[in-house]
Amino acid sequence: MRRIPVKTMFLLVEAGAALSMLALSFLLSAMTGQSWVLISGAVLTACALVWLFLLTMLFAKRLSQFTGDLCRTMDSMISGGEGPARADDSETIFARISSRLSRLYGILQEGRRKVEEERRELQTLVSDVSHQVKTPVANLKMVTDTLLEKPVTEEERQEFLQGIRSQTDKLEFLLQSMGKASRLETGAIALEKKDGPLIDTLAQALSGIVYSAEKKGISVEVQCLEDLRVSHDSKWTAEALFNLLDNAVKYTPAGGKISVSVEQWEMYVKLDVTDTGRGIPESRQAAIFRRFYREEEVHDQPGVGIGLYLAREIVTRQGGYIKVASEVGRGSVFSVFLPRRSFVHKKFTNKPPLRTFL
Repeated sequence: MRRIPVKTMFLLVEAGAALSMLALSFLLSAMTGQSWVLISGAVLTACALVWLFLLTMLFAKRLSQFTGDLCRTMDSMISGGEGPARADDSETIFARISSRLSRLYGILQEGRRKVEEERRELQTLVSDVSHQVKTPVANLKMVTDTLLEKPVTEEERQEFLQGIRSQTDKLEFLLQSMGKASRLETGAIALEKKDGPLIDTLAQALSGIVYSAEKKGISVEVQCLEDLRVSHDSKWTAEALFNLLDNAVKYTPAGGKISVSVEQWEMYVKLDVTDTGRGIPESRQAAIFRRFYREEEVHDQPGVGIGLYLAREIVTRQGGYIKVASEVGRGSVFSVFLPRRSFVHKKFTNKPPLRTFL
């Protein structure tokens, strides 16, 4: 049946109807012995055939128009043009098909939008990575060319080798940071939240900045209840906190101070990282969490501008958020809000907060 053309099907139906009506008329004429019954049947059959033929032609024309419109609509959808027009009568089969085409068009448009958005993000990422890699690669080429082409003293050679090591460390840090960001964004790493003491996570993050803080003579004060527990991914939360603390050490002058304090709220645990650094202008505070963003004034500091971006991604994927309050010349406060599990009702003792000075 699926292989028979529509017109052929209509012609077969018309032929069957005509034969049936003629046979019935002939049978009635034979039973009654009246010839007018046969003539009337033949006339009725002819009228029925005419109307069936007209119905076939009208349906074929309507079907032809619909298929033409359908092909044009689908061509427009494929090329990203206008969507299908909404049918007036929602009860017809043509209207139902048009409705589904409209839904399909919406899905295609959303798919195109996502692809375009991902394409722009990829272009931005490639541009950012190229920009970040360009400087250390140029420095490496310059140093190696100097070593290959010119005689240098042992002291100069050591300086050049230190420069090469510094630039390779920067490239390694960039690749590691990009790997972490990529795995988080693509879902290759699923953060596993478990109930655990926040002080352990904080200690893990602080261990990464002890040396650099001591080197600059920066004191670090920590205030956190020892038995404060919160549902979080300890490893990745420590990574986020380390990035905040590392930034605080970088941009706090020698002899400054960094303090970390933890408060319990009804729905969140709030962790503040406060420094006495240079501060961030209010106009730039919304941009500091962008990937590879760095202010012009701090380009002499080590880093690639991905730490705050990673910190926000890690905290956000655990249902929390980060806020910043800063004043130029007076330092900054980065506040991390981690959600507490609503079904945990744990009483905390009145132990004094743990205070650590580095």
